[in-house]
Amino acid sequence: MTNNKNRVSTLGKFRNALLASAVTLGVAGVAASGAILSDTQPVRAEQVQVQNQGPADFTGLVEKVKPAVVSVRVKSEVNPVTFQGDGRRFSMPDLPDDNPLNEFFKRFGPRGFDFDDNDRGRSPHHRNHPRFGMSQGSGFFISQDGYIVTNDHVVEDGSEVTVVMEDGKELPAKVVGVDERTDLALLKVDGNDYTYVNLSQDAPKIGQWVVAVGNPFGLGGTVTAGIVSADGRDIGAGPYDDFIQIDAPVNRGNSGGPTFNMKGEVVGVNTAIFSPSGGNVGIAFAIPANVVSDVVSELRKDGAVTRGWLGVQIQPVTEDIAEGLGISSTEGALVADPQDGGPAKQAGIQAGDIITQVDGNKVDGPRELARMIAAYDPDTKVELTVLRDGRERTIDVELGKLGKQTASADSQDSGDQAAPTSLEGLGLAVEPNQDGDGVVVIGVDSGSAADQKGFEEGDVIVRAGGKSVRNGSDLEDQIAAVKEQGRKAVLMQVERNGNSRFVALPTDDQG
Repeated sequence: MTNNKNRVSTLGKFRNALLASAVTLGVAGVAASGAILSDTQPVRAEQVQVQNQGPADFTGLVEKVKPAVVSVRVKSEVNPVTFQGDGRRFSMPDLPDDNPLNEFFKRFGPRGFDFDDNDRGRSPHHRNHPRFGMSQGSGFFISQDGYIVTNDHVVEDGSEVTVVMEDGKELPAKVVGVDERTDLALLKVDGNDYTYVNLSQDAPKIGQWVVAVGNPFGLGGTVTAGIVSADGRDIGAGPYDDFIQIDAPVNRGNSGGPTFNMKGEVVGVNTAIFSPSGGNVGIAFAIPANVVSDVVSELRKDGAVTRGWLGVQIQPVTEDIAEGLGISSTEGALVADPQDGGPAKQAGIQAGDIITQVDGNKVDGPRELARMIAAYDPDTKVELTVLRDGRERTIDVELGKLGKQTASADSQDSGDQAAPTSLEGLGLAVEPNQDGDGVVVIGVDSGSAADQKGFEEGDVIVRAGGKSVRNGSDLEDQIAAVKEQGRKAVLMQVERNGNSRFVALPTDDQG
């Protein structure tokens, strides 16, 4: 891991738990609005007590579920980097390109590394051999016939997977399938008489007790308890983030382990933590049981998960973007770029459209849209409600298959050789894009409005105020038109490294 910075990391790090059975708060001096209390008037103190008690212990729960939880050990080959020079060949682990030791090893070779057989008369037994690393996580049986759930990142790149039972018995396991986007994997061991647990059909409520069971630090089965802190967490791990946040201590090796409710049902699969130090600080994230159920069902059936694909880059509708579009609502998902060859573009979806509904179901934002589309099978026809130029319209789209198609960018010569244009009030200097449409940013004034909005040299502005731009004059005209309409910001479509996004740049002069 890197430095002592706050970060979300896959479960190799975690935290201390707080258990509380009752809370007592003293409340005094409470008066109704408008009431007057004199100095001589007695103030009545009231005692507020929370009567709900935590469980006396978790013995019964743990005895039932612990046999279903396993340790997952993964053997993987560590690929060395081979250097060759001066008639010698040797291998070493990966180093960053700018690491000063790279040049040293190239010139002199690291002591202790084996040389080639024909070098200096060394015998064949000195030959370099493959190196293997060992990692471990947790998992749990979901069926009597040997199916086990864990994290994708636990078994990723593994050449050999072994499941260790509670009694220490080791079983070879086969990877049935993985789903990188939700970080889930399904394993299978031979046999037909395993203790297993069920996935909960009900989402946990904030404040409910939970118990996490896993194999932190390779210590064997370990049990910790806490409460559900939050739900619906988006931690930037993937397009379908919807994590449960818990405060039960989870540490290295808990990845893929289950979190149980008081009924002994799995409410989540532990997968990530937030930690300034790399250890447990009381913030853990688990994949909800409903997501696990859907993914595991497909992995068990097909060995892979197929999802509907719309083919758009999307972003939130922020308040300044809404201002730039002249609308009041920030709901929906803004289409930054319909990908060439994708279903959305073929159906007529345009950059700048705001998708507000899918088959009549409201879209709150980009995350909701991604989940809704992923829930459909490929080749399904859906009706999208979009907002374009202030008007609502419906567009039918036949979804594609996620992962099978990629976007491509057309490149056209604009033929525009106009001189650079300086937009001093906005802190931008631009010139025509010789590699295609739009204008290229060639300068950004420090502290300017453009600088504050994240513009960088090399960015390409392809549209402004809903219109295409080919040179600085076009851009100036669109800014002027937006000002005449009384808007405080001009909405620009900006491309960087093949990705497109919308930025609302204030039209007020700023130095």
